[in-house]
Formats: sequence, C-alpha cells, structure tokens
Amino acid sequence: MSRAPRVLGLMSGTSADGIDAALLELPGWPELGSGQAFPALTAFPAGEPRGRVVAHTFTPYSSERRERVLRAMRGEANSAELTQLHWELGAALAEAARELAPQADLIASHGQTVQHHPRPDPARGWARPATLQLGEAAVIAEVTGRPVVSDFRPADLAAGGVGAPLVPFADWAMFAEDGTSRAVLNVGGLANVTFLPGLDAGGVVAFDTGPGNCLLDELAGQVGQSCDEDGRLAAQGREDAATLERWLAHPELSAPPPKATGREVWTLSRLPAPTPGLSLPDLAATAARLTARSVAGALRFLPAPPDEVVIAGGGARNPTLRRLLGEELGGLPLRTFNDLGWDACGWADATREAAAFAFLGYAHAQGWPNTLAQTTGARRAVSGGKLTPAPFSTPFTPSKDSCP
Repeated sequence: MSRAPRVLGLMSGTSADGIDAALLELPGWPELGSGQAFPALTAFPAGEPRGRVVAHTFTPYSSERRERVLRAMRGEANSAELTQLHWELGAALAEAARELAPQADLIASHGQTVQHHPRPDPARGWARPATLQLGEAAVIAEVTGRPVVSDFRPADLAAGGVGAPLVPFADWAMFAEDGTSRAVLNVGGLANVTFLPGLDAGGVVAFDTGPGNCLLDELAGQVGQSCDEDGRLAAQGREDAATLERWLAHPELSAPPPKATGREVWTLSRLPAPTPGLSLPDLAATAARLTARSVAGALRFLPAPPDEVVIAGGGARNPTLRRLLGEELGGLPLRTFNDLGWDACGWADATREAAAFAFLGYAHAQGWPNTLAQTTGARRAVSGGKLTPAPFSTPFTPSKDSCP
C-alpha cells in the first residue's frame, strides 16, 4: 500500500520574520496525479483535522533581509532591488525547504507578499487590482529537486476576486465539523477570520479583519525588537481613547466583506496621528486594543455568532493580545489548536498557514479548485497557482526529430 501524499508548505507572512516550512501528510486523500475527484469530507474520521503536520521548521530572516522586505512592503524598493530580492528569497525558501524536501512529493510556496492591491485606489497610485509575492519558484525546484506550486493569488484577482484570504479553502477541508460552527482566527502581521458553519462549503465566510501584530511589530522595532514578545510592551502601557477612536474610524474596518488588506495600509505613517506625548508602551497598548476591537467588530459580518473562536498565528502566543480579545469577544469561547487537541496532529499557530498552503498546492496539482469564490468575491472558484516542474533527473539531449 502506498503512503499518503506529503506536501511541504513554505510560508513567510506579513510579519516578515522568517520562513515556516510545514510537511503536511494527507491520509485518506487521493494520490497525486490519480485523477480522482475531490472526496466527500464525510468519508474522513470525525473530530480531528483531515491532515497531519509531521514536521515543521522555522528559518528566521536576518535583520538586514527583513529590512529589505519591509522596504519593499513600504514601496521604497526600486525595480532592481525587487528583482534581486525576488531571487534572494527564492534561494532562502529553497534553503528553508532543504531539510524536509526529500520527504515531500510536492512543494507549495506562498512566497513573501510585498504588495497587495485588492482594488483600484487612485490616491495610492493603484490603477488596477494587483499583487506581488517574491521568491522565485525555479530556484526552489532546482535546489530541492521537487515540483513547486507558487503564485497562488493572481488567478483569483483575474477572476474578479480580491486575492485573499485563500486559506479558508484549506480551513474548510481540514477543520469543518458537522454540527459545529467555529471561527478560525489567524493573527499574524494582519488578522483574518474563517467562519465554518459546518461541512457546507457554500456557507463559509472569510475575510481580512485589519491589523494583527503589524503595528505592535513596528512599535517594538523602535526599541530594536522584531515583535512585542509576550505582549510585554503593550502590558506596560495605558490605552489612549482618543487615538483608538481615530484609528477605529479607518474605512477598511467598516467595509463589508469580501475584503482584503495589506501591511502597506496598516502602518503608523498612514494612520491618523496619535495624541501628542504618548509613550511607546501607551501606543503599544492602544495598538493591541485596536487589533482586538477590530477583530470583534468584524465578527458582526458573520451570518451567525460562532460556537467558538479558535486563534492561531503569532497573536496566539501573545498573552496581552489574547486577554484583550477575550474581553472584546463578549463571552465567546476563545480557544487554541492546543485546546482542541489538534496539536496531536501537528497543527499549531506556527504551522497553520504553511500547512494550509501545502493543501492548496496539493489541490492545484490535482486539478481541483482551491478557492471559495464567496470569500474573495471572485466570479468563480479557481485553481490558483503555477506549477514549476522538478528538474530532469537525467540530462535531456534533444533528438533530431524533437527540434523544429
């Protein structure tokens, strides 16, 4: 009996702190290239994820590389710098994949998003929807010897969607449970939510809620830290109500889904100026409350209150942010993957997005749609991604007949 398919997912999120590599095993799913249709979720055991993360590594960015990525996010990199960074990140992704790639049948690389323009915005110079993820897939394939699926977002934009969030398809395939409605909340640099009303894919709702850790990361950077570790900076401050009110008035927070956002939107330089004289901890406390309140406010767009909210991403490791979320959610249970026992299958806040893109890559390689049109506003579900084949295992010498 052949083993279950294994796909290695590579993800660097909007926090731009490094690369997560998650090896996802898919027991009970069709072999790659089998030609089988997408199976019914009722065919899988109930009460546990339909995939198992068997290994995970994290490769941090150096401070110099992270600053180059953040410059690209801020729109400060020229075309030559973007070109160099694209290939540099391809090599970085390949190196991050090197250890686990021999165990994988396929690699799925989200790459590094540096710009995401979901809708035209003439004020910012956005004439049309566009998105850019860096990290050349050909480099990953060459180094690892594995086929690589990359560039997941453009197909959805081309079909009229906002290109995000894409993870909800994998959330539904992995975590939807008959008789339970849950909201899966990911708090990375930005925050997004997936509402799973049960097994019905047509009832899934998902969208970006606004800032996650990005403002806290930016503030922590002023004292030489990459993030507000354990929420200590925010815990030392006092929220400023006037600043919070101005920030909560951002039009993205009141816009209905489908909607997506980018880190180029949620940066201190683009927000209304805070009250003069606030200390750094006060600003951090206010930014943390902004994240919590914007998440809670976003849940009003769901068709019904969920039975529970499951938090993942870096925010799941921030006790200050989790406390504020608990306060803002009005009694809704706030749980982690660990609370639900999903850690026994390897799912944790650090693996969720990389493993989700592993599944999206698997679905694309199978020829299945890997998006839910209603979560992005696209005209139809698409199979997002581009497949870069593995290098030839033996040198290819064209015959006379194969030449034009």
